[in-house]
Amino acid sequence: MADRSLAEVDPEIARCIALEEKRQHDKLRLIPSENYASAAVMEACGSVLNNKYSEGYAGRRYYEGQQNIDTVERLAIERLKALFGVDHANVQPYSGSPANLGVYFAFCSPGDTIMGMGLPSGGHLTHGWRVSITGKYFNAIQYGVRRDDHLIDFDEVASLAREHKPKLLFCGATAYPRIIDFAKFAEIARGVGAILVADIAHISGLVAAGAHPSPVGHAEVISSTTHKTFRGPRGGMIMCDEKHKKAIDRAVFPGLQGGPHNGTTAAIAIAAKLAMTDEFKAYAQAIVDNSRVLADTLLSRGFDLVTGGSDNHLILIDLTGKDVPGKVAAQALDRAGMVANYNSVPFDTRKPFDPSGIRLGTPAITSRGMGSDEMKRLGNWMADVVEDVENEALIARIAGEIKNLCDQFPAPGVPVE
Repeated sequence: MADRSLAEVDPEIARCIALEEKRQHDKLRLIPSENYASAAVMEACGSVLNNKYSEGYAGRRYYEGQQNIDTVERLAIERLKALFGVDHANVQPYSGSPANLGVYFAFCSPGDTIMGMGLPSGGHLTHGWRVSITGKYFNAIQYGVRRDDHLIDFDEVASLAREHKPKLLFCGATAYPRIIDFAKFAEIARGVGAILVADIAHISGLVAAGAHPSPVGHAEVISSTTHKTFRGPRGGMIMCDEKHKKAIDRAVFPGLQGGPHNGTTAAIAIAAKLAMTDEFKAYAQAIVDNSRVLADTLLSRGFDLVTGGSDNHLILIDLTGKDVPGKVAAQALDRAGMVANYNSVPFDTRKPFDPSGIRLGTPAITSRGMGSDEMKRLGNWMADVVEDVENEALIARIAGEIKNLCDQFPAPGVPVE
């Protein structure tokens, strides 16, 4: 049984995977937190490394037989240290949310005051939003964006920090289309004695390649996922100054987790090696360039973009002026071969599960090799669909055109017959 193929053992799951391969090839994947991992990354994730249990850290394990695992983990750590220019890296968090929980556990006790960007303004659940454990176990103070231009309200950040004196100040976002001013956040954190934590989950690949300013030298702790713009596996990492190394490592293990996922660790090492190349640097810059072209195209078609545009990988559209709910628009776009997600916009008057906006990004389509010409076509396709969401003939025609485009730009790492 153990040596039989997936198709032999479980044809239902095999069929689901085959259909997903086809979907990922045939449609334009515009969700900004998604990407295509390389074939090498995928190979490592499914390797025999998953058969090994490895509680502890390299050189200090609780089980024997770690010779190869220790080498893998050390490679991942050293490559991240070199790539980002940090003192220390922990590659064991299972994903981005556990990475952030590790940061909290390293420095905070239940009830301590923390600060982060509010979810409705573009922050993440784990930055202290009330439905998250981080908003329930800690005294979470939330800052937001200005009503007039939807940029981070640094006057509010500074005022709240002085009033509440948080132990941790989180910066970083999941739906903010502009550059994060890490230096300004660091100045505020220093003024109140807070530890600045930069969550770069969405932009870690851009930071690594120099397409977005780095938080290194400003934030004492940096958390991230390892997929998204980084194009690695579904995992997490925490980087920090030397003085926080022991606290972070103890928080991850034994504080929160048992054995790391060794296949994921190897894949992180591979992604870090690939991110050091000139090819990756060009790719990251192309993500930003494509995002700007797509934003300009949408603006030319009369769409209202939060902050007026984009200078990273992400675009947030407010559809209030189009009189189309975000959920309706996202579902119509999906039928047309464009996969985005409906999303709240700042000061949204609609409910989170039926919001006013759409969030989209360019990492995955840039991985396919698409450029400015394709972004212009994409922007016009999106506009045509959103402005006529019930026209199924139009939607079907565009879906066919998108399929033809996707055939010209094969999805990396996706084997489709």
